[in-house]
Amino acid sequence: MDYLLHILVLASIFTVLAISLDLLAGNSGLLSLSQAAFYGLGAYTSALLAVQLAAPFLVGVLAGMAVAVLISLIVSLPSLRLHDDYFVIATFGFQMILFSIFNNWMNVTHGPLGIPGIPQPVIFGWHVTSHLDFLILSVAFAFIAYFIVWRITSSPFGRVLHAIRQDEVFAQAHGKNTLYFKVTAFAVCAALAASAGSLYAHYITYIDPTSFTVMDSILIISMVIIGGAGSLWGPLVGAIILVTLPEALRFIGLPSALAANLRQIIYGSLLVIMMMFRPRGLVGKYGFSK
Repeated sequence: MDYLLHILVLASIFTVLAISLDLLAGNSGLLSLSQAAFYGLGAYTSALLAVQLAAPFLVGVLAGMAVAVLISLIVSLPSLRLHDDYFVIATFGFQMILFSIFNNWMNVTHGPLGIPGIPQPVIFGWHVTSHLDFLILSVAFAFIAYFIVWRITSSPFGRVLHAIRQDEVFAQAHGKNTLYFKVTAFAVCAALAASAGSLYAHYITYIDPTSFTVMDSILIISMVIIGGAGSLWGPLVGAIILVTLPEALRFIGLPSALAANLRQIIYGSLLVIMMMFRPRGLVGKYGFSK
């Protein structure tokens, strides 16, 4: 039972990540390869505050989100002036820079040794210790992320994002400052990813750079593509499929090393199949070509 609850907790955390990326990629058409970097920023900020300053869980979450927003503004103001593949390359570069910082800033992040002993959350006297507690908390995070993105995408702000996706020049011709809308969406996307990172750090109680690599960013993108972009249900479907499907390999008796490689093959194969036969994903509104 604990194993099943663990898988559901991970699926909920990745749902937050996929929903946050869908705000940017699904609604405004900006494909970012830096989602795992903001995920890691939230995890490291919350972990360092908890371990070194005994900061409460919610303080760590809010601090992680604030740091992610600040860094996102620094990154997005120049990179969002780029278009299409150039923006993807810029976010890829940022992802690699932040991973290198996680991996090499020994005095702060402890590099490959990681940060152990991260305390489990205590929220207004509620000690979150069991898998069921974490499942309730992670589902609450996913619901909040869903609500925030739903409010944004169903507002006039969201309609401008859709207009940018369809034709940015046309949106500019109607007097919209498209850079402002894209920078704001990027900041919200980063803040939600950081909140997922904080939750992950306090759930696992140990973090190291291997959880925040470019492969993790690709996994999050895969969830959006397979589930479907521009639909609030798409990231949820994609996260559940890509978290639970590889776990089935554990029950067919494959060696762990072979199962790990086979997991990557499954991700790649699903992406190829979806892009060839169903580019809008299972329940999505948009593909990734205009």
